[in-house]
Amino acid sequence: MGNRVGVVGAGYVGLTSAACLAHLGHHVTCLDNDESKVEALRAGTVTIVEPGLPELVREGLAEDRLTFTSDPQSLAESEVVLLCLPTPMGTDGTADLSILEDALVTLSPILPPGCVLVTKSTVPVGTATRIPALTGHRHPVVSNPEFLREGYAVHDFLHPDRVVVGADEPDHEAAEHVAGLYEGTDAPVLRSDTASAELAKYASNAFLAVKLSFVNTVAELCEHVDADISKVTDAMGKDARIGPSFLAPGPGWGGSCLPKDTRALLAVAQASGVDFSIVRDAVRANDHQRAMVLRKVRRAVTGTVDGSLAGMRIGVFGLAFKAGTGDLRDSPAVAIARQLSHHDAAVTAYDPCVPQSGAHDLAAGPDGIQVVDDPYLAAKDANAILILTEWPEFRTLDWRKMADAVEHPVIVDTRNLLDEQLLNGTGFTVAGIGSSTPAGFRDRSK
Repeated sequence: MGNRVGVVGAGYVGLTSAACLAHLGHHVTCLDNDESKVEALRAGTVTIVEPGLPELVREGLAEDRLTFTSDPQSLAESEVVLLCLPTPMGTDGTADLSILEDALVTLSPILPPGCVLVTKSTVPVGTATRIPALTGHRHPVVSNPEFLREGYAVHDFLHPDRVVVGADEPDHEAAEHVAGLYEGTDAPVLRSDTASAELAKYASNAFLAVKLSFVNTVAELCEHVDADISKVTDAMGKDARIGPSFLAPGPGWGGSCLPKDTRALLAVAQASGVDFSIVRDAVRANDHQRAMVLRKVRRAVTGTVDGSLAGMRIGVFGLAFKAGTGDLRDSPAVAIARQLSHHDAAVTAYDPCVPQSGAHDLAAGPDGIQVVDDPYLAAKDANAILILTEWPEFRTLDWRKMADAVEHPVIVDTRNLLDEQLLNGTGFTVAGIGSSTPAGFRDRSK
């Protein structure tokens, strides 16, 4: 029969959760206060770039298992309500829970007694224990953090590595109700107290950030000791204790989770009197990585790491924080492109999921970026091409044609995306990350 499930928030996590739970047989009502978004979703229009999500939304609508609304009263018969609301970073680094708290105050008198409230958003440790005071102790509270990767969110929801369900006394029965939502996914259900479930999300993201900063630092070391990062990470990844994931160097980590969650974890640690220096150093190393890319561009264009970029044209390939999504939140690509513009370079960018028509914000302000819909237009008269997002489509471009379009055939490839065979005979000189040749340059013109 399925449960009557309410989902509050139709962003990445909320919309994915709503569509996937409907696919699993539940009757889902997804609430969002953005009327235009709700209307679009009712028509089956999904603006989020997420493989498989539009199809699941349309499936849920067609089978009457998925409803979108802006009216909180529509959740009045819900058995379970998932809170999938933004918890942005505040000015002091802690998570801002005002949106979540306002929603709880609104919903509490509407939801039936016993309706299970589920914190799906990433929230600070201790949030679940504070919610009952906001709701008059009318509803059991369960922590069920999401572990969805943008670009793979549908797959991760339907084929999760684990489902974490946290509850405190006397809410263990409610936790079993939440665990039952995932029947059919064949995932291990890890039961815990709420604090452990909340901390598990922060710890997971912080560990990934540390791993990424570690490999980026190793890549920089490779450039100084005549080693090759691809060979180093290949050897590392074969060790089962390390594994191959998150060992690809790049321009730094970003997105909607890692920057926010690392700083929130540091704030929690500081408030608890714990020196979490390894995470603090990972954040510092990430900032250094972006500065290092800027130096690489300077060297590629001017021959020195501190040469002037004034009047130089840079073609930026990729603006999303990673391939498979159009998300620009805390994107290292956008940050680096803005730095280039701040140093008086003329920046023209192309991203297959960030169309020119939807990039008005990037063009605004003193560090504006011109966004075009044609990669060859981004390369036109460029003094260098800078690859910042690992879109596979970039490998299929005509790089001979690209060489004809640029002013100087130089590529700074921060993702090590383009291989020897692809660029053979094009005349391009390439600066990668962690190359075994001096300064990360490889001449691939022969």
